[in-house]
Amino acid sequence: MAVIVTLDVMMARRKVRLKDLAAQIGLSEQNLSLLKSGKVKGVRFATLDAICAALDCQPGDLLEFRQDDGG
Repeated sequence: MAVIVTLDVMMARRKVRLKDLAAQIGLSEQNLSLLKSGKVKGVRFATLDAICAALDCQPGDLLEFRQDDGG
């Protein structure tokens, strides 16, 4: 099973640059980039809340669950 981060899709829909979103939510560009690429093990609810508020979206717009096909 895998949780896929689709932050990049929502940022493209809202026409928001990484630099601008990072400044708006108070996160470093590097940390936001790691989150966007799915290279983090977790995300704080406060960060998720700030991203959702900035992008006017729901957490489900940023995260997707995909079931593994293999055993």
